[in-house]
Amino acid sequence: MIAFVSGPVAALAPDAAVVEVGGIGIAVQCAPNTLSALRVGQPARLATSLVVREDSLTLYGFADDDERGTFELLQTASGVGPRLAQAMLAVHTPDALRRAVSTGDEKALTAVPGIGKKGAQKLLLELKDRLGEPLGTGGPAIGTAVTAGWRDQLHAALIGLGYATREADEAVSAVAPQAEASEGAPQVGALLKAALQTLNRAR
Repeated sequence: MIAFVSGPVAALAPDAAVVEVGGIGIAVQCAPNTLSALRVGQPARLATSLVVREDSLTLYGFADDDERGTFELLQTASGVGPRLAQAMLAVHTPDALRRAVSTGDEKALTAVPGIGKKGAQKLLLELKDRLGEPLGTGGPAIGTAVTAGWRDQLHAALIGLGYATREADEAVSAVAPQAEASEGAPQVGALLKAALQTLNRAR
């Protein structure tokens, strides 16, 4: 079990980062809100979870241990693999997921690509006694402040979640007024949630 990786960021992609550890570049699959806080050449420390398959070894990376623990707990529900668990964390923080499950909030779960109404109902039942109660006292559900390039990061995040380029373009345009109206740097995580909601309405 690789509990974490620490070192300079060698490269970034829409769905992964390469962290140099002891002269070796380790590819780590990350959600967009985790990637948005990383910069090439800057040091990073990512909590990690190794997913072993017959034909692959995939390392998933997270901003902290809480995200990693939630990622692993989500996969104890039937039908939830690492990709869907990561998509859930791309839309919601661990606390927002705990809040959604504890209050039976179907809409919060159906905001995640790949989860429909029936899937959300099933997940609420299965996860109710596993995720526990929210740890925080509220505040914004998701979002990592970034200083620039929110359009590129949001677009890359949507492509990484499986949306077509045209859909990503339209969603970025749809949330542009929200981004421009925000005080300070736009919150990419919050914009991603809004973009996913516009895409779900369009389908």
